[in-house]
Amino acid sequence: MNHRRVSIAGAFLLVFFAITGHTQAYTKPNVRAITAFVRLDPASLDRQIAAALTVLRAAEGDFARRGYKTETLRIVTQPLGELISGQSDEDALRLLKALDDLAAKEGFIPSVGPAMMRDSDDPRGMRLLERALSTLPNLQGNSIIAAEDGIHWNVIRESAALVRYLTDHSPQSQGNFSFTATAMLKPYGPFYPGTYHTGAGRQFSIGFEGANVVQEVFARTHGDFDSSVAELTKQLTVHAKAGESVGTQVAASTGWAFMGVDPTPAPLGDVSIGAAIETYTGAKFGSSGTMTAALIITTAVKAVPVKQVGYSGLMVPVMEDKVLARRWAEGTITTDSLLAYSAVCGTGLDTIPYPGNIGVDQLVRIFGDVASLAWKWKKPLSARLQPVAGKNPGDQTAFSSRFLFNTTLHDLP
Repeated sequence: MNHRRVSIAGAFLLVFFAITGHTQAYTKPNVRAITAFVRLDPASLDRQIAAALTVLRAAEGDFARRGYKTETLRIVTQPLGELISGQSDEDALRLLKALDDLAAKEGFIPSVGPAMMRDSDDPRGMRLLERALSTLPNLQGNSIIAAEDGIHWNVIRESAALVRYLTDHSPQSQGNFSFTATAMLKPYGPFYPGTYHTGAGRQFSIGFEGANVVQEVFARTHGDFDSSVAELTKQLTVHAKAGESVGTQVAASTGWAFMGVDPTPAPLGDVSIGAAIETYTGAKFGSSGTMTAALIITTAVKAVPVKQVGYSGLMVPVMEDKVLARRWAEGTITTDSLLAYSAVCGTGLDTIPYPGNIGVDQLVRIFGDVASLAWKWKKPLSARLQPVAGKNPGDQTAFSSRFLFNTTLHDLP
Protein backbone atom coordinates (compact mmCIF):
# COMPACT_ATOMS: atom_id res chain seq x y z
CA MET A 1 0.00 0.00 0.00
CA ASN A 2 1.22 3.51 -0.81
CA HIS A 3 0.95 5.12 2.67
CA ARG A 4 2.00 8.52 1.39
CA ARG A 5 -0.91 8.50 -1.09
CA VAL A 6 -3.34 7.49 1.67
CA SER A 7 -2.09 10.24 4.02
CA ILE A 8 -2.39 12.86 1.29
CA ALA A 9 -5.95 11.70 0.57
CA GLY A 10 -6.75 11.83 4.27
CA ALA A 11 -5.37 15.34 4.56
CA PHE A 12 -7.46 16.43 1.59
CA LEU A 13 -10.61 15.06 3.24
CA LEU A 14 -9.83 16.86 6.49
CA VAL A 15 -9.46 20.13 4.61
CA PHE A 16 -12.68 19.45 2.72
CA PHE A 17 -14.62 18.72 5.90
CA ALA A 18 -13.16 21.81 7.57
CA ILE A 19 -14.30 23.99 4.68
CA THR A 20 -17.77 22.48 4.42
CA GLY A 21 -18.33 22.21 8.16
CA HIS A 22 -18.97 18.46 8.04
CA THR A 23 -16.98 16.04 10.15
CA GLN A 24 -19.07 12.91 9.69
CA ALA A 25 -21.64 11.77 7.18
CA TYR A 26 -25.24 11.38 8.28
CA THR A 27 -26.74 7.89 8.46
CA LYS A 28 -29.29 7.06 5.79
CA PRO A 29 -32.75 6.28 7.14
CA ASN A 30 -34.59 3.15 6.14
CA VAL A 31 -37.61 3.39 3.88
CA ARG A 32 -40.44 2.47 6.24
CA ALA A 33 -43.13 1.92 3.61
CA ILE A 34 -43.73 1.78 -0.10
CA THR A 35 -47.51 1.72 -0.31
CA ALA A 36 -49.68 0.85 -3.32
CA PHE A 37 -53.35 1.73 -3.74
CA VAL A 38 -55.62 -0.61 -5.69
CA ARG A 39 -59.32 -0.90 -6.46
CA LEU A 40 -59.62 -4.59 -5.89
CA ASP A 41 -61.95 -6.90 -7.79
CA PRO A 42 -62.39 -9.99 -5.59
CA ALA A 43 -62.58 -12.15 -8.71
CA SER A 44 -59.06 -11.13 -9.77
CA LEU A 45 -57.42 -10.85 -6.35
CA ASP A 46 -54.19 -12.70 -7.20
CA ARG A 47 -53.63 -10.91 -10.50
CA GLN A 48 -54.17 -7.41 -9.12
CA ILE A 49 -51.98 -8.03 -6.08
CA ALA A 50 -49.22 -9.41 -8.32
CA ALA A 51 -49.38 -6.26 -10.48
CA ALA A 52 -49.12 -4.02 -7.41
CA LEU A 53 -46.18 -6.02 -6.06
CA THR A 54 -44.36 -5.60 -9.36
CA VAL A 55 -44.51 -1.84 -8.88
CA LEU A 56 -43.57 -1.98 -5.20
CA ARG A 57 -40.62 -4.29 -5.80
CA ALA A 58 -39.38 -2.08 -8.62
CA ALA A 59 -39.31 0.85 -6.19
CA GLU A 60 -37.66 -1.31 -3.53
CA GLY A 61 -34.95 -2.31 -6.00
CA ASP A 62 -34.33 1.29 -7.00
CA PHE A 63 -33.98 2.29 -3.35
CA ALA A 64 -31.53 -0.58 -2.77
CA ARG A 65 -29.35 0.65 -5.63
CA ARG A 66 -29.23 4.03 -3.87
CA GLY A 67 -28.22 2.44 -0.56
CA TYR A 68 -31.60 2.45 1.20
CA LYS A 69 -33.15 -0.54 2.94
CA THR A 70 -36.93 -0.94 2.63
CA GLU A 71 -38.78 -2.19 5.72
CA THR A 72 -42.25 -2.98 4.34
CA LEU A 73 -44.31 -3.19 1.16
CA ARG A 74 -47.99 -2.33 1.62
CA ILE A 75 -51.19 -2.59 -0.42
CA VAL A 76 -54.36 -0.64 0.34
CA THR A 77 -57.75 -1.54 -1.16
CA GLN A 78 -60.79 0.67 -1.61
CA PRO A 79 -62.76 1.33 1.62
CA LEU A 80 -64.08 -1.84 3.23
CA GLY A 81 -67.74 -1.07 2.57
CA GLU A 82 -67.03 -0.78 -1.16
CA LEU A 83 -64.81 -3.86 -1.18
CA ILE A 84 -67.49 -6.13 0.31
CA SER A 85 -70.52 -4.52 -1.33
CA GLY A 86 -73.15 -7.12 -2.22
CA GLN A 87 -71.45 -9.91 -0.29
CA SER A 88 -72.80 -11.84 2.68
CA ASP A 89 -70.93 -11.56 5.95
CA GLU A 90 -69.48 -15.03 5.43
CA ASP A 91 -68.28 -14.26 1.89
CA ALA A 92 -66.81 -10.95 3.04
CA LEU A 93 -64.84 -12.63 5.83
CA ARG A 94 -63.60 -15.29 3.41
CA LEU A 95 -62.34 -12.55 1.09
CA LEU A 96 -60.52 -10.80 3.94
CA LYS A 97 -58.93 -14.08 4.99
CA ALA A 98 -57.83 -14.74 1.40
CA LEU A 99 -56.22 -11.30 1.31
CA ASP A 100 -54.52 -11.90 4.66
CA ASP A 101 -53.24 -15.31 3.53
CA LEU A 102 -51.90 -13.87 0.28
CA ALA A 103 -50.12 -11.14 2.24
CA ALA A 104 -48.34 -13.73 4.37
CA LYS A 105 -47.33 -15.67 1.27
CA GLU A 106 -46.09 -12.69 -0.76
CA GLY A 107 -44.59 -10.56 2.01
CA PHE A 108 -46.74 -7.42 2.05
CA ILE A 109 -49.05 -5.77 4.59
CA PRO A 110 -52.70 -5.39 3.47
CA SER A 111 -55.14 -2.66 4.47
CA VAL A 112 -58.85 -2.40 3.72
CA GLY A 113 -58.97 1.30 4.59
CA PRO A 114 -61.90 2.83 6.47
CA ALA A 115 -64.78 0.67 7.65
CA MET A 116 -66.73 3.92 8.15
CA MET A 117 -65.91 7.26 6.53
CA ARG A 118 -68.95 9.30 7.58
CA ASP A 119 -71.81 9.10 10.05
CA SER A 120 -74.28 7.95 7.37
CA ASP A 121 -72.22 4.82 6.52
CA ASP A 122 -73.57 1.38 7.39
CA PRO A 123 -71.87 0.25 10.63
CA ARG A 124 -71.88 -3.31 9.28
CA GLY A 125 -68.37 -2.65 8.00
CA MET A 126 -67.15 -1.95 11.54
CA ARG A 127 -68.67 -5.18 12.83
CA LEU A 128 -66.99 -7.17 10.05
CA LEU A 129 -63.68 -5.38 10.59
CA GLU A 130 -63.67 -6.18 14.31
CA ARG A 131 -64.26 -9.86 13.55
CA ALA A 132 -61.48 -9.87 10.96
CA LEU A 133 -58.94 -8.01 13.11
CA SER A 134 -59.59 -10.33 16.04
CA THR A 135 -58.32 -13.34 14.07
CA LEU A 136 -56.27 -12.22 11.04
CA PRO A 137 -52.65 -11.33 11.91
CA ASN A 138 -51.74 -9.16 8.92
CA LEU A 139 -54.83 -7.14 8.00
CA GLN A 140 -55.10 -3.43 8.84
CA GLY A 141 -58.08 -1.07 8.89
CA ASN A 142 -59.31 2.28 10.15
CA SER A 143 -62.19 4.72 10.46
CA ILE A 144 -62.51 8.44 9.80
CA ILE A 145 -63.76 10.34 12.86
CA ALA A 146 -63.44 13.87 11.47
CA ALA A 147 -63.13 15.43 8.02
CA GLU A 148 -63.96 18.70 6.28
CA ASP A 149 -67.66 18.08 6.92
CA GLY A 150 -67.12 18.05 10.70
CA ILE A 151 -66.71 15.59 13.57
CA HIS A 152 -68.26 12.17 12.95
CA TRP A 153 -69.82 11.27 16.30
CA ASN A 154 -71.51 8.08 15.06
CA VAL A 155 -68.18 6.87 13.68
CA ILE A 156 -66.52 7.73 16.98
CA ARG A 157 -68.98 5.58 18.92
CA GLU A 158 -68.61 2.67 16.48
CA SER A 159 -64.82 2.99 16.68
CA ALA A 160 -64.98 2.85 20.47
CA ALA A 161 -67.14 -0.27 20.29
CA LEU A 162 -64.64 -1.89 17.90
CA VAL A 163 -61.72 -1.16 20.24
CA ARG A 164 -63.68 -2.62 23.15
CA TYR A 165 -64.45 -5.76 21.08
CA LEU A 166 -60.82 -6.25 20.04
CA THR A 167 -59.68 -5.76 23.62
CA ASP A 168 -61.89 -8.65 24.68
CA HIS A 169 -61.66 -10.94 21.65
CA SER A 170 -58.19 -10.69 20.07
CA PRO A 171 -55.16 -12.56 21.43
CA GLN A 172 -53.47 -10.41 24.13
CA SER A 173 -55.85 -7.60 23.03
CA GLN A 174 -53.33 -7.05 20.23
CA GLY A 175 -55.88 -6.62 17.44
CA ASN A 176 -56.09 -2.92 18.32
CA PHE A 177 -52.55 -2.48 17.00
CA SER A 178 -54.01 -2.95 13.50
CA PHE A 179 -56.71 -0.28 13.83
CA THR A 180 -56.66 3.50 14.10
CA ALA A 181 -59.27 6.23 13.94
CA THR A 182 -58.12 9.18 11.83
CA ALA A 183 -59.18 12.81 11.73
CA MET A 184 -58.53 15.30 8.92
CA LEU A 185 -56.13 12.90 7.20
CA LYS A 186 -56.14 13.07 3.41
CA PRO A 187 -55.83 9.94 1.24
CA TYR A 188 -52.72 8.27 -0.20
CA GLY A 189 -50.44 8.51 2.81
CA PRO A 190 -47.97 5.62 3.06
CA PHE A 191 -48.24 5.02 6.83
CA TYR A 192 -50.51 2.44 8.48
CA PRO A 193 -53.07 1.87 9.85
CA GLY A 194 -54.64 5.21 8.90
CA THR A 195 -54.08 5.31 5.15
CA TYR A 196 -56.89 5.01 2.60
CA HIS A 197 -58.02 5.95 -0.89
CA THR A 198 -61.30 6.29 -2.76
CA GLY A 199 -59.97 6.53 -6.31
CA ALA A 200 -59.44 4.21 -9.25
CA GLY A 201 -56.23 2.67 -7.90
CA ARG A 202 -52.84 2.19 -9.56
CA GLN A 203 -51.13 4.76 -7.33
CA PHE A 204 -48.31 4.55 -4.77
CA SER A 205 -46.54 6.67 -2.14
CA ILE A 206 -43.41 6.50 0.03
CA GLY A 207 -42.56 7.07 3.70
CA PHE A 208 -39.22 7.04 5.53
CA GLU A 209 -38.09 5.85 8.97
CA GLY A 210 -36.16 9.02 9.68
CA ALA A 211 -36.01 9.45 13.47
CA ASN A 212 -32.27 8.73 13.29
CA VAL A 213 -31.82 11.76 11.03
CA VAL A 214 -33.50 13.95 13.64
CA GLN A 215 -31.27 12.61 16.41
CA GLU A 216 -28.07 13.15 14.43
CA VAL A 217 -29.09 16.70 13.49
CA PHE A 218 -29.98 17.59 17.08
CA ALA A 219 -26.65 16.19 18.28
CA ARG A 220 -24.88 18.66 15.99
CA THR A 221 -27.02 21.77 16.41
CA HIS A 222 -26.76 21.76 20.22
CA GLY A 223 -30.19 23.09 21.12
CA ASP A 224 -30.22 26.06 18.74
CA PHE A 225 -33.76 26.48 17.34
CA ASP A 226 -32.99 28.21 14.04
CA SER A 227 -29.99 26.09 13.10
CA SER A 228 -31.93 22.95 14.06
CA VAL A 229 -34.80 23.86 11.74
CA ALA A 230 -32.44 24.73 8.88
CA GLU A 231 -30.23 21.66 9.18
CA LEU A 232 -33.12 19.24 9.72
CA THR A 233 -34.95 20.63 6.70
CA LYS A 234 -31.78 20.18 4.65
CA GLN A 235 -31.17 16.59 5.74
CA LEU A 236 -34.80 15.46 5.43
CA THR A 237 -34.85 17.00 1.96
CA VAL A 238 -31.90 14.84 0.85
CA HIS A 239 -33.88 11.66 1.47
CA ALA A 240 -37.28 12.97 0.42
CA LYS A 241 -35.75 14.03 -2.90
CA ALA A 242 -34.30 10.53 -3.30
CA GLY A 243 -37.78 9.13 -2.67
CA GLU A 244 -39.32 11.54 -5.13
CA SER A 245 -36.77 10.51 -7.75
CA VAL A 246 -37.52 6.82 -7.20
CA GLY A 247 -41.24 7.46 -7.34
CA THR A 248 -41.03 9.50 -10.53
CA GLN A 249 -38.91 6.89 -12.31
CA VAL A 250 -41.09 3.96 -11.24
CA ALA A 251 -44.21 5.86 -12.29
CA ALA A 252 -42.71 6.51 -15.72
CA SER A 253 -41.79 2.86 -16.22
CA THR A 254 -45.00 1.29 -14.89
CA GLY A 255 -47.79 3.74 -15.67
CA TRP A 256 -48.78 3.92 -12.00
CA ALA A 257 -49.25 7.37 -10.46
CA PHE A 258 -46.75 8.53 -7.85
CA MET A 259 -48.70 10.38 -5.15
CA GLY A 260 -45.78 11.73 -3.13
CA VAL A 261 -43.58 11.34 -0.06
CA ASP A 262 -44.51 11.63 3.60
CA PRO A 263 -41.34 13.18 5.14
CA THR A 264 -42.53 12.43 8.70
CA PRO A 265 -39.45 11.05 10.53
CA ALA A 266 -41.07 7.83 11.70
CA PRO A 267 -39.50 5.97 14.62
CA LEU A 268 -39.32 2.23 15.23
CA GLY A 269 -37.71 0.52 18.19
CA ASP A 270 -34.16 1.71 18.65
CA VAL A 271 -34.68 4.32 15.92
CA SER A 272 -36.31 6.55 18.51
CA ILE A 273 -37.96 9.92 18.11
CA GLY A 274 -38.07 10.07 21.90
CA ALA A 275 -34.29 9.78 22.07
CA ALA A 276 -33.96 12.39 19.32
CA ILE A 277 -36.06 14.93 21.20
CA GLU A 278 -34.15 14.20 24.42
CA THR A 279 -30.94 14.95 22.51
CA TYR A 280 -32.33 18.41 21.77
CA THR A 281 -33.69 19.16 25.25
CA GLY A 282 -31.07 17.38 27.35
CA ALA A 283 -33.95 16.10 29.51
CA LYS A 284 -36.54 13.34 29.50
CA PHE A 285 -39.30 13.39 26.89
CA GLY A 286 -42.17 15.25 28.52
CA SER A 287 -39.92 17.79 30.22
CA SER A 288 -39.83 21.48 29.34
CA GLY A 289 -38.57 21.92 25.79
CA THR A 290 -40.40 18.90 24.37
CA MET A 291 -43.01 21.14 22.75
CA THR A 292 -40.26 23.25 21.19
CA ALA A 293 -38.51 20.19 19.76
CA ALA A 294 -41.83 18.99 18.34
CA LEU A 295 -42.30 22.37 16.65
CA ILE A 296 -38.79 22.22 15.16
CA ILE A 297 -39.44 18.82 13.63
CA THR A 298 -42.85 19.75 12.24
CA THR A 299 -41.55 23.04 10.84
CA ALA A 300 -38.69 21.27 9.10
CA VAL A 301 -40.95 18.54 7.70
CA LYS A 302 -43.41 21.06 6.27
CA ALA A 303 -40.54 22.92 4.59
CA VAL A 304 -39.23 19.89 2.67
CA PRO A 305 -39.70 20.85 -1.01
CA VAL A 306 -41.27 17.66 -2.41
CA LYS A 307 -44.81 16.57 -3.20
CA GLN A 308 -46.05 15.70 0.29
CA VAL A 309 -48.78 13.28 1.33
CA GLY A 310 -50.07 11.81 4.56
CA TYR A 311 -49.33 13.22 8.02
CA SER A 312 -46.20 15.19 7.05
CA GLY A 313 -45.49 16.03 10.68
CA LEU A 314 -44.22 14.16 13.73
CA MET A 315 -45.06 10.68 15.03
CA VAL A 316 -44.83 9.81 18.73
CA PRO A 317 -46.07 6.19 18.91
CA VAL A 318 -45.60 5.39 22.58
CA MET A 319 -45.30 1.60 22.38
CA GLU A 320 -43.43 1.46 19.07
CA ASP A 321 -40.58 3.56 20.43
CA LYS A 322 -38.33 2.13 23.15
CA VAL A 323 -37.64 5.46 24.85
CA LEU A 324 -41.27 6.62 24.70
CA ALA A 325 -42.46 3.32 26.20
CA ARG A 326 -40.01 3.84 29.07
CA ARG A 327 -41.16 7.43 29.62
CA TRP A 328 -44.80 6.31 29.66
CA ALA A 329 -43.92 3.77 32.36
CA GLU A 330 -42.20 6.53 34.34
CA GLY A 331 -45.20 8.84 33.98
CA THR A 332 -43.36 11.70 32.25
CA ILE A 333 -45.92 11.60 29.41
CA THR A 334 -49.69 11.18 29.57
CA THR A 335 -52.69 11.21 27.28
CA ASP A 336 -53.20 14.93 27.93
CA SER A 337 -49.55 15.89 27.34
CA LEU A 338 -49.51 14.00 24.04
CA LEU A 339 -52.66 15.84 22.96
CA ALA A 340 -50.96 19.10 23.92
CA TYR A 341 -47.91 18.29 21.77
CA SER A 342 -50.30 17.39 18.95
CA ALA A 343 -51.32 21.04 18.81
CA VAL A 344 -47.98 21.75 17.11
CA CYS A 345 -47.28 18.35 15.53
CA GLY A 346 -48.98 14.94 15.26
CA THR A 347 -50.04 12.23 15.08
CA GLY A 348 -52.32 12.42 18.09
CA LEU A 349 -52.52 9.35 20.31
CA ASP A 350 -50.63 6.42 18.83
CA THR A 351 -50.22 3.00 20.50
CA ILE A 352 -51.40 4.30 23.87
CA PRO A 353 -51.85 1.55 26.52
CA TYR A 354 -54.87 1.58 28.82
CA PRO A 355 -56.19 -0.73 31.56
CA GLY A 356 -58.60 -3.43 30.44
CA ASN A 357 -61.60 -1.98 32.29
CA ILE A 358 -61.85 1.08 30.05
CA GLY A 359 -65.42 1.45 28.85
CA VAL A 360 -66.94 2.48 25.53
CA ASP A 361 -68.00 5.87 26.92
CA GLN A 362 -64.43 6.65 28.02
CA LEU A 363 -63.09 5.58 24.62
CA VAL A 364 -65.68 7.83 22.95
CA ARG A 365 -64.39 10.80 24.97
CA ILE A 366 -60.77 10.09 24.02
CA PHE A 367 -61.59 9.70 20.32
CA GLY A 368 -63.71 12.85 20.58
CA ASP A 369 -60.82 14.87 21.99
CA VAL A 370 -58.55 13.81 19.11
CA ALA A 371 -61.25 14.59 16.53
CA SER A 372 -61.98 17.97 18.14
CA LEU A 373 -58.33 19.01 18.14
CA ALA A 374 -57.81 17.89 14.55
CA TRP A 375 -60.96 19.56 13.25
CA LYS A 376 -60.36 22.82 15.14
CA TRP A 377 -56.85 23.24 13.71
CA LYS A 378 -57.47 21.44 10.38
CA LYS A 379 -54.55 19.08 10.86
CA PRO A 380 -54.25 15.30 10.50
CA LEU A 381 -54.31 13.34 13.76
CA SER A 382 -55.14 9.78 14.68
CA ALA A 383 -55.89 7.61 17.70
CA ARG A 384 -54.59 4.04 18.00
CA LEU A 385 -55.62 2.95 21.49
CA GLN A 386 -54.37 -0.24 23.17
CA PRO A 387 -56.46 -1.35 26.16
CA VAL A 388 -55.31 -4.68 27.62
CA ALA A 389 -57.92 -7.13 28.91
CA GLY A 390 -57.38 -8.23 32.49
CA LYS A 391 -54.70 -5.63 33.21
CA ASN A 392 -54.99 -2.90 35.86
CA PRO A 393 -53.10 0.32 36.64
CA GLY A 394 -49.60 -0.60 37.79
CA ASP A 395 -49.53 -3.79 35.71
CA GLN A 396 -47.09 -4.37 32.87
CA THR A 397 -48.40 -4.99 29.36
CA ALA A 398 -47.45 -8.32 27.82
CA PHE A 399 -47.69 -7.86 24.06
CA SER A 400 -45.71 -10.33 21.96
CA SER A 401 -45.44 -8.19 18.81
CA ARG A 402 -41.89 -7.39 17.73
CA PHE A 403 -43.13 -3.87 16.98
CA LEU A 404 -44.33 -3.11 20.52
CA PHE A 405 -42.35 -2.37 23.69
CA ASN A 406 -44.16 -3.33 26.85
CA THR A 407 -44.76 -0.65 29.44
CA THR A 408 -46.66 0.11 32.65
CA LEU A 409 -50.37 0.88 32.72
CA HIS A 410 -51.66 3.97 34.54
CA ASP A 411 -55.05 5.16 35.77
CA LEU A 412 -57.57 6.09 33.09
CA PRO A 413 -57.38 9.71 31.90
